[in-house]
Amino acid sequence: QVQLVESGGGLVQAGASLRLSCAASGRTVSRYVLGWFRQAPGKEREFVAATKWTGPSTAYAEYAQFMKARFTISRDNAANTVALQMNSLGPEDTAVYYCAASTGVISSDTRLWNYWGQGTQVTVSA
Repeated sequence: QVQLVESGGGLVQAGASLRLSCAASGRTVSRYVLGWFRQAPGKEREFVAATKWTGPSTAYAEYAQFMKARFTISRDNAANTVALQMNSLGPEDTAVYYCAASTGVISSDTRLWNYWGQGTQVTVSA
């Protein structure tokens, strides 16, 4: 079992930045795909970004198209963590952000992810 705990959410103004962190425990997640999803009120959970470890000091990442290069995902296998740096935030980014881990491939399908955190709220005021 893998336990995931997110942190770093909060209330910010439009244009601000936030850095979300996710700490994994229970197992070493270096071989797992790690990702972030978000869910706004009344909407389905959507893919944000994910990263897969591909070799020494290298990782592959994929992002949702709405990102427009504002978000960056990174992982620290030694610390068993994954982070999401979010810049130029707007009210449309308001959502609960979830960390997830998968033993498979990077996918935007939530059903293919094995483990989920409890989520952290991000609220962006106009």
